[in-house]
Amino acid sequence: MQVSRRDFLRVSVGAGAGTAIGGMVGLGVTLAPALARAQELRIKDAKTVPSICPFCSVGCATLIHVKEDRIVNINGDPRSPNNEGTLSTKGAAIYQLHMNPTRATKVLHRKPGASGWDVVELDWAMDRLAGLIKQTRDETFIEKLPNGKLVNMTPGIFALGGATLDNEFNHVCQKFWRGLGVVAIENQARI
Repeated sequence: MQVSRRDFLRVSVGAGAGTAIGGMVGLGVTLAPALARAQELRIKDAKTVPSICPFCSVGCATLIHVKEDRIVNINGDPRSPNNEGTLSTKGAAIYQLHMNPTRATKVLHRKPGASGWDVVELDWAMDRLAGLIKQTRDETFIEKLPNGKLVNMTPGIFALGGATLDNEFNHVCQKFWRGLGVVAIENQARI
């Protein structure tokens, strides 16, 4: 195997740096104060907004640091009895969820039978969704059973809530769907 001079130098410098850092750690030198100071400078003068991690039903509390209407950092909230300032690996990635430059910000719609997606406006998508819900409810609504019992239900719609919904939001969803006559209501947290 041929090793070029450049590869030899690169490996030598890497090994030397690794040895130096390992020696510093062995002597008890820690980078924690430098990391804490860097973190402190990043969130200095930032407004702190409490929030909740969106990934599971635990509801870990977060602190979102905002400067000039831009998120600069997201941490776990140490005051929370749920997570005491810690976050799962998914929760620790919330910042990347919000700040990812490749994050989808448009509504995509695929027409029946189409092979590709069309970019549509959010207002159009919301109107389309509301229209389809109303159409399905109107087509499948049952006011009375054959024996005359009043039921006011629609078996044509199934409502599935997400695991991140808290009890209060689930209560509102339940009232909304029950108001439309939907009886098949479930929450992903229980599946």
